Amino acid sequence: MTIKNKRLIGIVLTAALLLLIPFIAMQFTNEVNWSLFDFVVAGVLLLGTGLMCELVMRKVTKIGHRIIICGALLAALLLIWLELAVGIFGTPFGGS
Repeated sequence: MTIKNKRLIGIVLTAALLLLIPFIAMQFTNEVNWSLFDFVVAGVLLLGTGLMCELVMRKVTKIGHRIIICGALLAALLLIWLELAVGIFGTPFGGS
């Protein structure tokens, strides 16, 4: 198994472990109430961002450019996640 394949497995496992957090929290409290659609959207966001960062790691040769592009991807993930959770921009997709 090559290092690139190990990174892909790591991305999938990380996304799955992050999705386990709200799933487990739902078992103990009513404060967390995710639907199947919420899990699907979160999974697509996490896997999509991870796979795009992996693509950057494979295709971009300069380390500085890799850091900037992956940082921008992570910032976009954070902003989209915040908008979906609490509606910081006031779009119709906001959670509030």
